[in-house]
Amino acid sequence: ELAYACTGMMTAIEANSLAQMPLIIAANDEQKKKYLGRMTEAPLKAAYGVTEPGAGSDVAGIKTTAVKKGDKYVINGQKMWITNGGVADWYFVLAKTDPSAGAKGMTGFIVDGDSPGITVGRKEINMGQRCSDTRGITFEDVEVPEENVLGTEGVGFKIAMGAFDHTRPPVAIGAVGLARRAMDEAVKYAMERKTMGVPIAQHQAINFMIADMAMNIEAGRMLTYKSAVEIDSGNRNTYYASMAKAFAGDAANKIASDAVQIFGGNGFNTEYPVEKLMRDAKIYQIYEGTSQIQRLIIARELFADLSKITPQ
Repeated sequence: ELAYACTGMMTAIEANSLAQMPLIIAANDEQKKKYLGRMTEAPLKAAYGVTEPGAGSDVAGIKTTAVKKGDKYVINGQKMWITNGGVADWYFVLAKTDPSAGAKGMTGFIVDGDSPGITVGRKEINMGQRCSDTRGITFEDVEVPEENVLGTEGVGFKIAMGAFDHTRPPVAIGAVGLARRAMDEAVKYAMERKTMGVPIAQHQAINFMIADMAMNIEAGRMLTYKSAVEIDSGNRNTYYASMAKAFAGDAANKIASDAVQIFGGNGFNTEYPVEKLMRDAKIYQIYEGTSQIQRLIIARELFADLSKITPQ
């Protein structure tokens, strides 16, 4: 819940974890020692390079390619909306090694940030979370040694998607942190602002909005903890991770919007904190899988195993 203070900072920290997760899942000992060991020693920063201008939710639609030439792979393509893109010391990059094989033709690579042929785009000015570094990254004939392949050829998609089971709970709890901040600001304002001779906190309409905020924050937190406990216990948590991400992201947006409503005209002004919280909240329904994609995953997991309906 570090996002209580600043979701942009939380995203920068979590994006480091997202980039490392494919290595934690699939890297060999030498790769882990070289790239993960240095993360705390230096410290270093990393970025997860999967999304492209024409491929967000549809990861199978990526166009970046990696062609093997001798003992190296040559990567060409463009990635977009890459968090930490401008400061990364290395990238996890998903590319197609066999374009005719669909998802089974994708391979994951560890690419050093100072490799010749990498062009870092301008820092994007986003709606919210503006202290988070988001950029486009272009790869032009970037040579990567074959020892930097994660796993084997063709398993990159599985590795990239498997990382989300570990990283969606932290994203969800970030949304909870933002929601908690929005509620705290709304509660303080409601106790100070007076209408009809009394603080607006005494009006039933405001009471109901605050009560809904509190319920959704607690529910989001518990759902996130459930998804975290499952993965920490060695269980597949895809079902719960998607639930936590979707619920907490949607709740954060509703709570931030209601906080602005409680502030009234002041909430629409940059002099007060809730307008920033509302802008920052939106990305929680988009990155690391949109709220709609999460619902598709939840339904798919449910119909594949109807025993999930039974309380565990």
